[in-house]
Amino acid sequence: MLRLVRLILFMIVVVMLMLPQTSLARGGSGYAVLDGDTGRVLLGSNSDARLPIASLTKIWTALVAIENSNLQDEVVISPRAAMAEGSSIYLQAGETVTVETLLYGLMLRSGNDAATALAEHAGGSVEGFVKLMNERAVVAGLTNTVFMNPSGLHHDEHLSSARDTAEMLRIALQNKTFKKIASTVLFRANTENGMLWENKHRLLREGSGVAIDIDDETQQPVSALKSAKGSAFAGKTGFTKVAGRTLATAFQKDGQTCIVVTLNESDDWNVHRGLANKVWQDYSLETVVKKGKYKVNKNLSIRLEQPISLQLNKEEKESVRQVLHVSRKRKEGVLSIFIGEERIYARPVSVESADR
Repeated sequence: MLRLVRLILFMIVVVMLMLPQTSLARGGSGYAVLDGDTGRVLLGSNSDARLPIASLTKIWTALVAIENSNLQDEVVISPRAAMAEGSSIYLQAGETVTVETLLYGLMLRSGNDAATALAEHAGGSVEGFVKLMNERAVVAGLTNTVFMNPSGLHHDEHLSSARDTAEMLRIALQNKTFKKIASTVLFRANTENGMLWENKHRLLREGSGVAIDIDDETQQPVSALKSAKGSAFAGKTGFTKVAGRTLATAFQKDGQTCIVVTLNESDDWNVHRGLANKVWQDYSLETVVKKGKYKVNKNLSIRLEQPISLQLNKEEKESVRQVLHVSRKRKEGVLSIFIGEERIYARPVSVESADR
């Protein structure tokens, strides 16, 4: 009997070791909800764990491509791009497509062929572009992120975290071109296999975002056909067998903006709705410091050209405080906002003579 038990245990261990790494790696999950203006984490669980993010990678691919090319650049599709593994917008080797069209195919339909074509164009090669992605990630302070490809196909070292990925979307949305593309619901493509591309992000399709059409004569994108109101206004979907379902969504309501990212969450649509609703319920946009001139002492004053407004919950409103640091030369300073001992926001300010 003991020998049988040992044999069974041995076989279980052998089977586990023989399982592909994809099956063993899917246990990890995490989520993060950021203040869309400041990047502060409002809600989260396992938000800094390094996990596969699948096609959420394409948020960064799009931003880096936009920053390193012109929208109307014409890209000749290579055989490598046309044969890219995974999701596709069905590009044909040898056809010519603008960077702008490739970006719509990347963000709306998650085309791995579009990702490869953009990488080859903006980086000189896929490998060169991945280097640009990682360099840009370092500049952005994404300390838990390493890219190995522009599409998000599985690679053991291609990892990020829910917090980093939410920050990717927050940073990318500061780019007007990215924001327009990531908010688009429908786009009529003018590729050889041209078709009407619908955004895979369900929450955008349910009433947010804009629809873009192509002018029949110029074959260029024209202004929005419609502009629908709703809470979700931009985002990206993702999936691989290793990563599971990944989702990034930007929400807005009454001046508040939040970024929600879930990694390996099977019920992501409902979870995103629920997390956004929790932010609207628990947090309000509060003006912490109004714009204007403030006297520091009898010799110095500071001036704020714009007010400082932050999303705070009821408890945070009662413990918020401001701390001013002034340089030795008294020409510049930093106004920091603290909740207890945690600094949640900082803004450079100009320092003036109090009698000015």
